Amino acid sequence: MTGLRYVYAVCRPFDTPLQAQLGGVAGDPPRLLPHGDLVAVVSHVPEADFGEEALRAHLEDLDWLTATARAHQQVVDALTAVTTPLPLRLATVFRDDSGVRVMLEEREAAFRRTLDRLEGRVEWGVKVYVEPERTEQADSERSAAPAEPEQRPVSGRDYLRRRRRQSRANEDLWSRAEEFATGLHRTLSGRADDARLHAPQNPRLSGAEGRNVLNAAYLVGRDASEEFVEMVDRTKDDAPGIRVELTGPWAAYSFAGEQEGTEEGAGKKAGEDS
Repeated sequence: MTGLRYVYAVCRPFDTPLQAQLGGVAGDPPRLLPHGDLVAVVSHVPEADFGEEALRAHLEDLDWLTATARAHQQVVDALTAVTTPLPLRLATVFRDDSGVRVMLEEREAAFRRTLDRLEGRVEWGVKVYVEPERTEQADSERSAAPAEPEQRPVSGRDYLRRRRRQSRANEDLWSRAEEFATGLHRTLSGRADDARLHAPQNPRLSGAEGRNVLNAAYLVGRDASEEFVEMVDRTKDDAPGIRVELTGPWAAYSFAGEQEGTEEGAGKKAGEDS
């Protein structure tokens, strides 16, 4: 099959076969391209979609981008189940196998250092949300409900007083949530080999309910992951109005560092999609 070479990840040679029927980007199954003691995991993609100009246009197409990211992630997840991959950015493409080998050779030392650091480790994500909206909604519903015959209608002064109390309660909840998140991050960082703090997610973009006060990634040994998960689970009911979410295990995207390597004329990386 002709076309450009799409690179998912770099890893050490491994013997365990990838899962059967594993599809790749543009429907082409991934294959291993060895070079020295490194392996690039690649598949063929059509130049009509992944050439420089076409790719630039596609990256503005949310449906195309979502489908490509999903196929990319499926391959990386399959690799994570059998080895320690160093994932490359979405839409890293080269003209041919030779271009991929040149990239491996040029960045061999950096790849080796990073793979040594990530060996036997996975990434876990932990997010903490504060949920004042539920309290506000309940208060709003009570305000909207018709007054019972024996009750007097709520006055404007009473309404404003109640809103001030609610505002103070929310501020107190946010303060407690930030204190809780700081303590949780300190505890989890002490049990992880490395940690990264990411910017809080915008709920309009993520679709998650509540205000995100912690968005962190932790690099954890596979043999320590069960204990790490149990530690997070024990915190989930510690603070009313505060929600803890755990995701993973993932390939160590947050700890892979910047991996440069597109060949001139072979298309550009989608570098802003991490």
